Order: sequence, then C-alpha cells, then structure tokens
Amino acid sequence: MAGKAAEPGVIWARPERTGRGPKPAFTRADIAAAAVRVADAQGLDAVSMRHVAGELGCGTMSLYNYVPRKEDLYELMVDAVSAEHELWEPSGDWRADMRRVAGQTRALMHRHPWMPRLMSPIYGFSPNALRYLEHCLACLDPLEAAYGMKMQLVGMLNGCVTSYAATELAAAERTRSLPWSAEEENAVRIAYLGSQVATGAYPRLAASFAEDQGPIDLDGAFEMMLGRILDAFDPRN
Repeated sequence: MAGKAAEPGVIWARPERTGRGPKPAFTRADIAAAAVRVADAQGLDAVSMRHVAGELGCGTMSLYNYVPRKEDLYELMVDAVSAEHELWEPSGDWRADMRRVAGQTRALMHRHPWMPRLMSPIYGFSPNALRYLEHCLACLDPLEAAYGMKMQLVGMLNGCVTSYAATELAAAERTRSLPWSAEEENAVRIAYLGSQVATGAYPRLAASFAEDQGPIDLDGAFEMMLGRILDAFDPRN
C-alpha cells in the first residue's frame, strides 16, 4: 500500500525523490513549508498527504514519491521549524546562553502551537536539529561536565520547556473555545475556591493564598523553572 514502508528508514538517507520521470517539481523544503502552513492555519490534525498535495497543487500519489510516509512528513515539518532557532556565537556564560535557548524554544512553540505534539527524540537527528544540538553543546563548553551530562541537560531543558509551552497553549486554546472570557471564568472559579478555603477544611491552602493572592506570573514561573534546572547541573552548587 502506498505510504507504507516495509522496514524502518531515515528520510534524510533517502534521495529527495524516488521513481523515474521528469525533473522533480518540488523539494523537501517546499513540501515541509506547505505542511507547516497547513498546521499553522488549521492544526496538526489537518495535515494529511492529500491536504499538503493540494497546497502544492499536485496529486496525492505523486507526493509519495517525495515523502513515503506521513511520519516522514512530520519529520520534515520538525526540521523546517528547527531552522528558526537563532544560532549565535556563545557568550561564555553557559547559563545565560541556555536561558536564551530555552526562551527561543518557548517562543517557537507559540508560533507553531502544534510543535509540542511532535517533539520526540526520534525526530531529533534531522539536519537542522543536529545544528541546534551542536549549538547547545557549544554554549555548554564552559561547563565542566562530561558530554553525556551536557546532553542530559539539553534533553531535560527541552522536555521542561515543551511541557510548559504545551500547558500554556492548551489553556489558551480552551479559552478561545469558550463562550465567555477568561476573566469571567477566573472570577467564578476564584469565588468558589474562596468559599471552600473559608470552610477551614484547608488550612495550608488558606495560608498559601494569604501569602500570595495575585495571578500566576507565567514568565516569572518559566524563569524560575529554568534556574532550578540549571542549578542542578551547576558544579558551583
């Protein structure tokens, strides 16, 4: 059946196009860009070989000459978005550089809200992903640690940033789907929570709310999370 591979393979080890015929009409970059446009506009579930082929103006079956499986299409998409990472000359301050990396990753996921669903080590070895990983390791040159530990740091940081961004995106998506505003819902929920805490059944929660009644500072919480992760790898601690 078209699109089904008999054995595992790596899209990057394959020629850009299989089969005979005229000069290829598209590049992988073209296909990836079309798929990203579909996902950005309509969500990941809208990405299909048929939909992407329509975006390119070609037949669905001809697209399989370039991309044998939908999983390969996803990998092309992740690689295309990975190219948006800015790669700079490391500053010599590995903590500052990794905070910058994490901030860029969070912003990237907000530009492409479908990305957290595709974040997987399986897709971590595409050309742009490898450049990103090499850049992270260059930023970590001043850190006195084995490369295995540095890879753990990068993986942990990426995982936590992905989870954080996914939570933010899910909350925003839920808010958009409701017939009332986020402020209206928060007011109702805070009032209910206050009534429950006032019963005296939750003294520790009451003490916690008495200390800080303000809304959660998402940017501040994000920075705190990064600091805690970097502290765990900092030999000075």
